Amino acid sequence: MGLVDIANHRSGLFRRSKRPLFTTQDDLFNIRFAIQPVIVLSFLCVEEAVSQVFEWPGDNRAALSLSFDDGHESQVDIGLPILHRYGIKATFYVLPFRVEKRVEDWQGALADGHEIGNHTVGHPCTGNFSWARVDGVELEEYDLARMKRELLEANDIIGQMLGIRPTTFAYPCGQTYVGREVYTKSYVPLVAEYFKSGRRWMDEVDNDPSYCDLNQIMARRMDGQVFGELRRIVDESIANGRWLVLVGHRVGERGEYTTDAEALRHLFDYVTEPSRKVWLAPVGEIAEYVRAQRNASIYERR
Repeated sequence: MGLVDIANHRSGLFRRSKRPLFTTQDDLFNIRFAIQPVIVLSFLCVEEAVSQVFEWPGDNRAALSLSFDDGHESQVDIGLPILHRYGIKATFYVLPFRVEKRVEDWQGALADGHEIGNHTVGHPCTGNFSWARVDGVELEEYDLARMKRELLEANDIIGQMLGIRPTTFAYPCGQTYVGREVYTKSYVPLVAEYFKSGRRWMDEVDNDPSYCDLNQIMARRMDGQVFGELRRIVDESIANGRWLVLVGHRVGERGEYTTDAEALRHLFDYVTEPSRKVWLAPVGEIAEYVRAQRNASIYERR
């Protein structure tokens, strides 16, 4: 079977007429050049849709949020002074029992423009962490009702101590489920109901602001990283116009769950250079901006 016969056979599958569409190879040649611009234009339209750049405020090219979990004392003693020196505002997802130890300092952090987020009462994680079983906070033994109680309880306690109710949440251990096997449930919908944003942890990608789930914000590890690695992922976000969220725990000498203070200083020197054009703001502030931009875009399309 020649090219002309094959073309007529395949086109006949989609046509009612029995008359051959192609009679010579010149017909094939001509039809190829007739449809080629249409195919090219189609690919260009798709490429244009994918490559549209999200509009960050001002002339910024990307966004960066610094966040710290658990409310460790080193965040107050070492982290806050570094942030203050550079005028950078961060999000602190705190555990109430740690806030209780340094209430005045955390009140000062709020007054300085930092954001306080909810991180539950007891930091529930998978029972594969032995400490979670010891503390009785293994996610496999939770249900949605218990999780809801503890989310709201944490907000109540923080509200009593600091005078604010958090509107952003960070999933302990980055894990978003309760229960096990066929009884496993996501508690992302709970977070979406009671908070304006929810942040994950230990992800491998930053956030596409036009697409990301604001109740499952991707976040990347800052603990244990040297400045060179942090600079690499910042540069990726700038190149792609994305929102990078970094997560640390303790602040001091680099360790598995400690963000290196010197690397943090180098990072701040780098991202505050005006030519980088990076918007630095707390998680909640950027999430609200992203939501507003999306809503405006939907309204304009209507």
